[in-house]
Amino acid sequence: MEALRTEPQYKLGNEKLIKLLPNASDRLLGLLRKQGRAENGALRIAVVGGGCSGLQYKMDLVDGPANRDIMVVSSDVRVVIDPKSALFVTGSELDYSDDLQSGGFKVKNPNAVVTCSCGESFAA
Repeated sequence: MEALRTEPQYKLGNEKLIKLLPNASDRLLGLLRKQGRAENGALRIAVVGGGCSGLQYKMDLVDGPANRDIMVVSSDVRVVIDPKSALFVTGSELDYSDDLQSGGFKVKNPNAVVTCSCGESFAA
């Protein structure tokens, strides 16, 4: 007997939680298209323990939201965040730079009271 598949239960959020800046959305839309996830794919942002300041961001491209996630659509990109991580990223902006030395995705987080010099971790 085949188990019934149920759609994940998630909440819709808005850009007050997280906002993608144009460079980040352009890069992410390209990556999602390249992976064949342009329709339903999303960027998952999580805050996990680690890094030199105590907390760090973890970002992955996923097939869509999971149970209890909060999903924000910003600049045509779906961003999913678990409720615990949402407490740390509220009001953040995600940008992207292709600068050779300090390039990549960068989170501008108003909740971070300490950030490390590499910009990869923070304390709230």
